[in-house]
Amino acid sequence: MKFDALIGVLLIPALSACLLAALPGYRLTSRFNVLAALATFVTAVSLFVVEPKSGPYLLVDDLNKVFIVLTTFVAFTTSAFSASYIGHEIEIGRLKLSYVRFYHAMYQVLMFAMNLALVANNIGLMWVAIEIATLTTVLMVGIYRTHEALEAAWKYFILGSVGIALALFGTILVYMAARPVIGEGLDAMVWTVLVTQAAKFDPALLNVAFVFLLLGYGTKVGLAPLHAWLPDAHAEGPTPISAVLSGLLLNVALYALLRFKMILALNPAALAPGPLMVTAGLLSCVFAAFMLYRRRDIKRMFAYSSIEHMGIIVFAFGMGGPLANFAGLLHMTMHSLTKSAIFFAVGHIAQIKGTQKIADMGGLTVTHPLLGWGLVLGVVAIAGLPPLGIFMSEFLVVSSTFSRAPWLAMILVFGILVALGALFLRLNTIAFGEPRGSTAPAEASYVPMFAHLAIVFMAGIYLPPPLVAGFQNVARLLG
Repeated sequence: MKFDALIGVLLIPALSACLLAALPGYRLTSRFNVLAALATFVTAVSLFVVEPKSGPYLLVDDLNKVFIVLTTFVAFTTSAFSASYIGHEIEIGRLKLSYVRFYHAMYQVLMFAMNLALVANNIGLMWVAIEIATLTTVLMVGIYRTHEALEAAWKYFILGSVGIALALFGTILVYMAARPVIGEGLDAMVWTVLVTQAAKFDPALLNVAFVFLLLGYGTKVGLAPLHAWLPDAHAEGPTPISAVLSGLLLNVALYALLRFKMILALNPAALAPGPLMVTAGLLSCVFAAFMLYRRRDIKRMFAYSSIEHMGIIVFAFGMGGPLANFAGLLHMTMHSLTKSAIFFAVGHIAQIKGTQKIADMGGLTVTHPLLGWGLVLGVVAIAGLPPLGIFMSEFLVVSSTFSRAPWLAMILVFGILVALGALFLRLNTIAFGEPRGSTAPAEASYVPMFAHLAIVFMAGIYLPPPLVAGFQNVARLLG
């Protein structure tokens, strides 16, 4: 009985994918997809009530509970948004029914792969799960079958494969470092065994391994200069997949990186992983902030915003310590909720206007008040203004850094402020001024967007004590 919830998190999406592949009709499959995602989310929440027993392949601990619940919640709300969004794409003829035949099945395969990566106790199994997630999203990015969509999918496949190959080599090196201490076989790849013996591993092998892992999984996180696939995948794929990429898949790759960081931190002779992560995070934050000024496509703009925020999160975890780790977890959670909400708004806006070009949008707060003001609130949140949740997490990141490395904090604040200026410059064009483009009524699902924004608003004012205690516990585990 205690093991059921852990199996359920994997079994529900896996079985749902098989059923969805066989069911006819978009309307039926979209509803079933929402129900499957809801069931997975409820099962994930139950992990907090009944702690499952971990084994050599699957693990549930305080760290991955946070990721699992966040992933399944955003997957559920995105499935609800996807039902209306993809339905409208079929109605206007942009997508053919034959193209979306397996869309919902692939969506559940993606959920299965991400959940498997999060609960895997075997570092090899975790790598396989992230590879499955990569291949599934490649197919979904190219679903429009246009020249640009296929090019974006191919680019994602090539760069993602290079990244995942580097991560595989890093995983093999960790196994080689563990083998003389633990012995050959399964135990040398089990994370719960590795952390107990990590202090005895060859530090030279661990150092090389972490460099490959940072490059490999860093590609999937979207860290500059390994980010080239991300803007194209966001711009050319369907908007629900943009929400999943920004809100979930980047977090899964980050989770894998954190697991290996914990192993390295336990070996006193090994390279300190923090400075490498701090450097990669700062570079991504500042680079993406400047690139925001050059974007003319609304989805590409928010793709670079994701690169900026993943840089902030990686920077926070690189700084380490209870406060910075707490801030990193909070920022990751707030970013996932906020960015997916923004993409919910952007998806419907692009459908109304018939374009993703910022220059062809305008006056949304007048023509479509709910979408317009929803986008305004989302951008205010993602820019880090009070009293919303991202302001709280960025404040904690900056304040914890100022006490230890003031110059690093100044660079980080500079990147955040540059990005804020770019976002509000583009927001002014989209939301205010003279209306431009189509003023057709929106056939939008507002509930997922405003549900996310409501949580982000509440988090900026009040965090429930159990949530704070849970994040503090995980922050201590991360070191």
